[in-house]
Amino acid sequence: MTRCLDCGSERTTDQCPSCGLTSAAAEVLFRRRLVRRTTIFLLGSLLFPYVSQIFPPLDIDLMLIFFGLIFFGVLFLAVVLERRARNRQEIEILKRIYSGFIPLPWILAATLFVNGRLDGQKNIIYYPTMVEGRFNMKGIVHGSRRLLVRSWRPGQHFERLAVDADDFDRFHDGDHVEVAVQPGSLGIPWYYGVYRR
Repeated sequence: MTRCLDCGSERTTDQCPSCGLTSAAAEVLFRRRLVRRTTIFLLGSLLFPYVSQIFPPLDIDLMLIFFGLIFFGVLFLAVVLERRARNRQEIEILKRIYSGFIPLPWILAATLFVNGRLDGQKNIIYYPTMVEGRFNMKGIVHGSRRLLVRSWRPGQHFERLAVDADDFDRFHDGDHVEVAVQPGSLGIPWYYGVYRR
């Protein structure tokens, strides 16, 4: 006994008793939905890095690594689902796992946006520190620029702050700076800016 690729109902014949689709028709509908859902996931995946640059949390590197693992895992899962659907194999459990990951980049982007947007300007805290190094990775679209500063948080040695090109060129190793940090309306601390002391 197998399940219908479209509705997931158990079927014993080629035509599903619940939705009335044959195996071939259910495969076509499932693959169309897979393309639509993957497109929604990819659009959210483009939005998340953009929002993370507007309201960057202090632990942005860990968040981006976590998101990258999820991103490639979901794309791999989409390929596995497509191949299993083409071979008319069982996909119901994988389909449910895949569907659970589709809204994740949208949720993460909305969380960072709400966390930073609803945070009041009067909550800014300035931490004096010193620039220990700089990192510039050129990218096709935007690239990544980081200032490495001594951390003010317990248990951390360095903070990697995402900066724009002006701040990256303005600060050099050994410069004394102040990092403006906001606590975040959802409790995710994010840095507001870097200034000379």
